Amino acid sequence: MMDPVSTTGLLAAAAITAAFLPQAFKTIYTKNTSGISLFMYALYTIGITLWLIYGLMIQNIPIVEAIAITLIFASIILLYKIIYK
Repeated sequence: MMDPVSTTGLLAAAAITAAFLPQAFKTIYTKNTSGISLFMYALYTIGITLWLIYGLMIQNIPIVEAIAITLIFASIILLYKIIYK
């Protein structure tokens, strides 16, 4: 059984990733990025990358797994924002 700290981290990571996915899928499907700020998404992707590095440094699997998934989708959306202005 996982300790309360790990359980909380896993639940938080799952919730954040789950909350992000519907918007990511909608953007990928429609290729409509008109409502997205390029600056905000670039900064968001940098922040997510730093969270991934942090998770790797402290060897926290819930953070690494959730952030890796979020980073993939955030990167795709950022690319779409650049390509489909």
